Amino acid sequence: MRSDTSLTQAQPLQQLRTLRLASLGEGATLLLLVLVAVPLKRLADWPMGVSVMGPIHGAAFVLYAALVLRHSGGLLRGRDSVLLLLAAFVPFGAFMVSGLFTRKAAALGQG
Repeated sequence: MRSDTSLTQAQPLQQLRTLRLASLGEGATLLLLVLVAVPLKRLADWPMGVSVMGPIHGAAFVLYAALVLRHSGGLLRGRDSVLLLLAAFVPFGAFMVSGLFTRKAAALGQG
């Protein structure tokens, strides 16, 4: 059985893992949209890729943004929240902010 202290430490780590996975999911869907679906639409006249991938990416983005905003002020500082939200608009941005998650995990004692 876990003590209250380990439960208290485990919760922020789990929240951080969830946020990291949401970041990677959002980043992967953005890359699929920008690097696969849009070129197929423009170069091969196949708009179905964007019709499918666009809403999937939109849902991933909304979920990710909601998670970032939910944890801002608690798990995340204001500057970190802004950085994570801005990275969501940049292809490969989700992968560029991975160091932030690593530093947060280390600060929580799991690095």
